[in-house]
Amino acid sequence: MMSEIIVSVISLLGTLGGSLGGILVSSKLTSYRIEQLEKKVDKHNSFAEKIPIINEQIKVINHRIEDLERSGHND
Repeated sequence: MMSEIIVSVISLLGTLGGSLGGILVSSKLTSYRIEQLEKKVDKHNSFAEKIPIINEQIKVINHRIEDLERSGHND
């Protein structure tokens, strides 16, 4: 009977060790993936901040083109 208890305890320890190991690996993978997503979001936000500036520059360019076209037609 003592040998069955020892085998049961060893099995329990193995199961607990395997479960905890799986949880740790899964947690590390989840943290890594979240970090990668955060980097992508930061990159996207950086780009999104530049869009209004680009739009304003396009407006200025369009006005300059219109001015050049007007002055070219007056010659």
